Parts: sequence; structure tokens; C-alpha cells
Amino acid sequence: MIKFSLKCDRAHRFESWFQSTAAFDKLTAAGMVSCAVCGSPQVQKALMAPNVQAGRDKAALPAKPETPQPQAAPDAPAPDPGKLLAAYKKHVEANSDYVGLNFAAHARDMHEGLAPHRPIYGEAKPDEARKLIEDGVPVAPLPFIPSRKSN
Repeated sequence: MIKFSLKCDRAHRFESWFQSTAAFDKLTAAGMVSCAVCGSPQVQKALMAPNVQAGRDKAALPAKPETPQPQAAPDAPAPDPGKLLAAYKKHVEANSDYVGLNFAAHARDMHEGLAPHRPIYGEAKPDEARKLIEDGVPVAPLPFIPSRKSN
């Protein structure tokens, strides 16, 4: 697995994990990678700093300059995480089809071209989700429990 820093055509930056560079290229070419912020399909890799650990002799290294941390305006209220999560859930449920416990089968069929691509969400057992990820099917866990829908 490899983690890429990504950015969309609207300058939103986010990170995502992929099975390999080739998997990222394949998914991007198929239009299956979209911005985590706005949903734009125009996504490309952003510049990334390598994750390198210092050697054992840290005394020989120059001191790392302290970088100023961006701060919010003092009078700006902090966003309410509960409201943000509720809005995200509402957006997913309004713009995707709930496929229930058949999520893994639907996702795999779309990935293999057996079914038309469409936004879906549902539920999968941990071993089903792990197998989808191992096979390069672009899935991600939702940070909420879906509302159960009935026919």
C-alpha cells in the first residue's frame, strides 16, 4: 500500500491510500478517484515530502527550524464535528444508492465492468471489505452507520 498526497482542480488537498502507483493510475484513468472535499474527478498527485526517519546520532543533525502553525481567526467559531458528520451523512444518503449487505457484490461488479458505475453505499463484513481493497476496488469506510432503508 502507498499513501499519496492528492489535489483536485479546485486546489483541495487530501491524502488517500492505493495498492500501488499502477493502481492509482488505473483508477484515475477510469474516473474512479475523486476529491474527498468537493467530489471533482480532476485529481492529480501533489508534491509529497518523503517520510524519512532520522538516524541514531541525532546530535549531529542541525536543529529543525520551527514552522509557524496556521491559526484560525480568534473570533471564528470552531466547526461542530457533529453537524459536519450529519451533513456528510445527509449528502451521501441523498446522492448515493443504498445497497445494504450486498455492497461488496455491487462494488465488485462495477469494478469489473459487469454493472454500470454509480455512487453506492452499504455494508460489508470486514473480510469482504479487506478483499475488495486487496483487489484494488476503490472503497472506503464511512464515518457513520447508514440509515437502514426498506423497499
